[in-house]
Amino acid sequence: MKLDVNGVSYHVEVINADQQETIVFLHGFTGSTKSWQPVIEGWNDVKIVLIDLIGHGETDCPEEIEHYRMQRQVKDLDVLFAQLGLEGLTLIGYSMGGRTALAYACNFPERLKGLVLESASPGLRTDEEQQKRQTRDEGLAQRIAAGGITNFVDRWENIPLFNSQKSLSEPVKQAIREERLAQNPIGLANSLKGMGTGAQESYWERLKNLEIPVLLVTGQLDRKFRAIAEEMAELLPDAVHKTIEGGHAIHVEKPAEFATIVREYSSLNYQGGKS
Repeated sequence: MKLDVNGVSYHVEVINADQQETIVFLHGFTGSTKSWQPVIEGWNDVKIVLIDLIGHGETDCPEEIEHYRMQRQVKDLDVLFAQLGLEGLTLIGYSMGGRTALAYACNFPERLKGLVLESASPGLRTDEEQQKRQTRDEGLAQRIAAGGITNFVDRWENIPLFNSQKSLSEPVKQAIREERLAQNPIGLANSLKGMGTGAQESYWERLKNLEIPVLLVTGQLDRKFRAIAEEMAELLPDAVHKTIEGGHAIHVEKPAEFATIVREYSSLNYQGGKS
């Protein structure tokens, strides 16, 4: 379905709409609702909501950069959730979607029952780090706009972060590539400039005040984000850190294992159990 929020048409998919327990999924950079299909197979007892974030998939890709600011995306999501009548939901985000999910949780914790962050971070701590990353992100955005989507994807799928995906089956690798190639270069470029790691504010200082249960999931091979998750777990009041064999995109490499961990965790929170 399409839902309009502040002049932006968002693509949203709702599965098992009659169920009460609700899980919302937010994809990563170059992803879409298709990213989660291997994870949600067979989930019949949970309402599942999949959203294409701004600049991705079938959601609009406006040229105005203001639409892509993290605070704007978070407010848009809250309006979407209100339109869908969602309360007491579990919010799941991967990488960029994880940063977005955390930003949402810090701003609207009362709407959430639980938070699952896969290979995500609270941003960068210092202005210097943010400025350096913002410069890198803007350079990448310019290359996407100038070189086109195919040239970008050829490079993106070969960065070290995704080395572990090279062992995936050819059909899975082809599906990932096609999802990336289907993106709008304007949307990707503006997403980097508006809500990239360098552009967003740091949420490190707000972790200690986030009272909702948080599940942190990282891959054993992803040393950088595993270390970030370990540090986050020390700061969050109610956090569990799970590590799965694999790299950065665990839901792609180990979808069944990822699904099992998420379902067990969300079910505990929904029933009011101790995480």
